[in-house]
Formats: sequence, structure tokens, C-alpha cells
Amino acid sequence: MTARWRASAAATGPADRAAAERAVRAAYRAAGLPEPAEIRWFGSPLAAAEAALKLRAGGAVSVREAVRTRAWEKARRQAVERVGAAGWAAHWALTGGELGPVTIPLADRVRNAVIDRLAPEAVRARRTTVRLALLDAVRGQHDGPWFAAFEAAGESADAVAPLADAAREAGWWWPYEDVALISERPVELHRDEAGRLDRADGPALAYPDGFALHAWRGMPVPAEFLADLGGVTVERIRTEENAELRRVMLEHYGYDRYLADSGAEPIHRDETGVLWRIVLPDDEPVVMVEVVNSTAEPDGTFRTYWLRVPPSTRTARAGVAWTFGIPESEYHPQRET
Repeated sequence: MTARWRASAAATGPADRAAAERAVRAAYRAAGLPEPAEIRWFGSPLAAAEAALKLRAGGAVSVREAVRTRAWEKARRQAVERVGAAGWAAHWALTGGELGPVTIPLADRVRNAVIDRLAPEAVRARRTTVRLALLDAVRGQHDGPWFAAFEAAGESADAVAPLADAAREAGWWWPYEDVALISERPVELHRDEAGRLDRADGPALAYPDGFALHAWRGMPVPAEFLADLGGVTVERIRTEENAELRRVMLEHYGYDRYLADSGAEPIHRDETGVLWRIVLPDDEPVVMVEVVNSTAEPDGTFRTYWLRVPPSTRTARAGVAWTFGIPESEYHPQRET
């Protein structure tokens, strides 16, 4: 069940519009409301949010409270009653809790990107208006963690069922009295092993109308920054004023390569390895331990590893010990690996 919702939360490609519209109409009926007279489709949450802003400006009334919130509260209450108040935390950890750390940050990234696109940072009143429009949204596939928890607890019927059906078929959607706005799902989603948005050669998340998010190992970056990443140099890294972007450059360039190309000098060496420090302007230094695996590779060579350690590290042994979570005084390996 959790695996199914993990797949739905990360689904890309065209929505099944007919199925999504049936689910949305059913959600209205389950809330005791007339079906929307009109359903409009959009290529991304950004485009749908723009339309929602216009509807709100024209006096449209959101029915999210009736359609989503009341159904949600009922399903959660019944789920807690079914598994017990004490067991809810454990139940969540095994269901929605597995998906939440990946899906919830992704939804927040979409939300923040929509706010930034529709309202510059300096226009605070506009940003408040956009945030209110986003509060009218149902997050569709990004509500997957909750549906996983509800279904595992046996709460998949009644008012929450059509919401789950809509989430399987489409992206975010906005329910108003006479009209529902539905966004398509992404066409691309690229993540690293930790589930963070990550791509070096294009958008990490992209929608069919061109709305996209660029990221490197979870950190938002400008599209043009990634385009230039392949030609980054030591001097370019050294002169980058944005500390976060500088770190991205370092990771892409490679710490070991940067140490060699920048002429860095080791600050300590012992039998465990070599400690290096990269001093960066307006940022904490990058400190790394160079260690050599004592086990030979199949071709007879010995592989070198670079371990990033806290900036306060003063010896190579202390750095290696830190990676094992123990003090330097307790690190006495029988064999270095």
C-alpha cells in the first residue's frame, strides 16, 4: 500500500483527465455540494494558481473546507479510533511517515516556487495574496503520505475516497463553488538517493507548460547556473560570492580535484590519512580527510576516499574517528578499511 502511494506521489506524465474529473465531481458530492459547473485544466500548479488568483479577485468562494478539510479530519479521527491514540504514531511511521520526508518537502518546494514566480520578494502584500490562493489548493498526488496512512488503517471509503482517486490521476487542484481548477502532473522528476531534487543537466522537476525547478542535491539553483557548471574552474569557484552556489560548484568539480588544482597544502597527516583544509571567503572552511583503503581493488590498486569532517577537526585521526561517531582517543582500528 505504501509502495503504491510512493509511486503515485512520484508519478509523471499526462493525467487521466476523465478519471480525475470524475473523482473531483465525486468529492463535491461527498461533501454535500453541487458538482462544479466547469472544470478547467492547467499545465502546472503555477498556471492553476494564477487562475485561482483571478477567481479570488472576482469573488469566487473556495469550498476546500467542505471538500477536503472535513473529509480529512473525519478520516484521521476514525483512523486514530481504529488503531488507538497510542498506536497512531507507530502506524504513521510505518505508512505516511515513510513517504512524508520526501513528498512533503517536494510539495513545499513547488509551493515556494509558485510564490516566488507570482510575487517578488519585495512585494509583501502580493505574496500574502498568493499564499492565500495556495491555501485553497488540494495537493493531489503530494497528499500521498496521508492516503497511505488512511488506507492502511482501513479508512478508504466515504468522503476521502474520491480525494484519493483524484490524487492517483492528477496534480494539485483548486475547488471553488462553480469551478474546479486542476493541474497536470510533472513530465519529469529527478531525485538523488536521498529523495532530494537533483539534476545537473536540466530541470529536476518540470511541468508540461514549462514551469520547472532546478536543483543540485536538494538545493535550489538557477537554471543558468547549471548550464555553466560543466565549465567551472578553480578561479570561478573561488570568486563565487554565494556560499551555497560555491558549495555546489565544489561538489560538482570534486573536492579531491579542487585540492590538487588549487595547490592546497595538507595541515596534518598521520597513519590514518591526510587532513586538508579549503579556506573559502565568507564561509566556513571545508575540511576533509584523505584516506586510502587498505584492501586492494581487483586490479591491485588501492582506492582513495575523501571524507568531509567538521571545520574544527585538527588531526586526520580525529576526522576518521568522527566519521565513526567516536572520540579520537577511542579510535584504535585493528585494520584500516
